[in-house]
Amino acid sequence: MKADPGAQLRLLDLQVVDTSLAQLEHRRRSLPEHAEIARLRQVASGLAAELVAADTAVSDLEVEQSNAESDLEPVRQRLIRNEHRIADGTVSDPKALSSLIDEVQHLKQRIATLEDGELEIMEQLESAEAGREKLRGEAAALDSQLSTLLTKRDAQLGELDAEVADRRLERETIALEIPADLMALYVKIGASHGGVGAAALRQRRCTGCQLEVNAAELRDFAAAPADEVLRCEECMRILIRTPSSGLQP
Repeated sequence: MKADPGAQLRLLDLQVVDTSLAQLEHRRRSLPEHAEIARLRQVASGLAAELVAADTAVSDLEVEQSNAESDLEPVRQRLIRNEHRIADGTVSDPKALSSLIDEVQHLKQRIATLEDGELEIMEQLESAEAGREKLRGEAAALDSQLSTLLTKRDAQLGELDAEVADRRLERETIALEIPADLMALYVKIGASHGGVGAAALRQRRCTGCQLEVNAAELRDFAAAPADEVLRCEECMRILIRTPSSGLQP
């Protein structure tokens, strides 16, 4: 392949830009905030599940408390009626009065048992509500932490994106100075060589694979026309001749 020496040299400038773009993309992907945000979101997901369970527990206990109160109310009303009948003297039959008094005692014991059960439910409900509030506080603090991290991450991504945009514009400008066939070769090689399609020949060494070119190849390179596109025999990258290549005139 033939290409103007100036266009070949511009490949090195293009390679600098492409390397910079790759580094920027790596920085973009590896921001420490990404991992921390992912971790906090996982924690938030767990908290959300705990909150659902806490809401369910509170709701169930509220139903239990309501049911306990519903069970108590008719027993209390019956006790009031019986005590009123005993107090107003409307029950004159001694046997019926004795039975009524016994029922009053039974109702009081029943009420005591139901009130103890309701009190236990109320204590459980209070504990469940406190646990739920604690989880809500943790979730709110986590949301705040996530918001701060997202803001920090997005600011960094914005700066990196702006730098990427500048570099891409620079790349487009340089690419216009490079022949299409040479550009296509550079892109093809770069795709299979870690993004590095061109390397300088410096002090008889390929800066792509960092291997020294043997004497026979150096003689061939020195004898090659200036517009001939050279390739490294080891890594097959495009080799660009510079004043520091170490070739004999």
